[in-house]
Amino acid sequence: MGEGMFEVSWKKIAIIEDDKGLNQGIALALKNENYQFDQYYSLTEAKSMGISPEVDLIILDINLPDGNGFEYLKELRKKSEVPVIILTANDLETDEVMGLELGADDYITKPFSLMVLRTRIEKVLKKNRIQVKRVYQIGNLSFDFEHMYFTRNKQEIELSKTEQKLLRVLVENKGLTLSRAKLVDCIWTDGAEYVDENALSVTIKRLRDKIEENPSKPNYIQTIYGIGYVWREQ
Repeated sequence: MGEGMFEVSWKKIAIIEDDKGLNQGIALALKNENYQFDQYYSLTEAKSMGISPEVDLIILDINLPDGNGFEYLKELRKKSEVPVIILTANDLETDEVMGLELGADDYITKPFSLMVLRTRIEKVLKKNRIQVKRVYQIGNLSFDFEHMYFTRNKQEIELSKTEQKLLRVLVENKGLTLSRAKLVDCIWTDGAEYVDENALSVTIKRLRDKIEENPSKPNYIQTIYGIGYVWREQ
């Protein structure tokens, strides 16, 4: 099964677009794509109501009746790295360059098809997810899954491939209780049905011994009796 298979799939998108038909059209067309939308029809509205810190992406029109989207983007980038896709009716290369230089992640010129927008959204979210999740800093722990480099108290710790898989699934599903069966199926992708039932318990113990301050009273990898395990960050 794929990496991050238990990740919560809903993504929140903020739309700042004064064309009500387009604003509502985007939300309606993509509502079944596991996206939730916060809709704003002016910069004033977006600023007064405030963009939720949980937003995964902003779709921003640069030609708004009460201000310039570029100025909003410039201010946004001083405090946030949330991905932004710019919408504009200006088919000008200079606008595209300016948007990207100010920190936009993509640029779409009106009119556009919703299929194109959907593809661009997926691409930006995927790219951002990979970048954000490349290295985890958690207390005295650091996990770099791409380079397979892990430290505790700035000292490198050696993890087997199986331990790395287990750690990544737990960390990427922080706060979610994962059953033993699901963990076995995800970690031992090929031939999970032949894995000894004790293999997961052994791997959990070895991982705790390497990353927990007190393995007998773990802060991170906690047992949910009768079900499985959960990664918690105290």
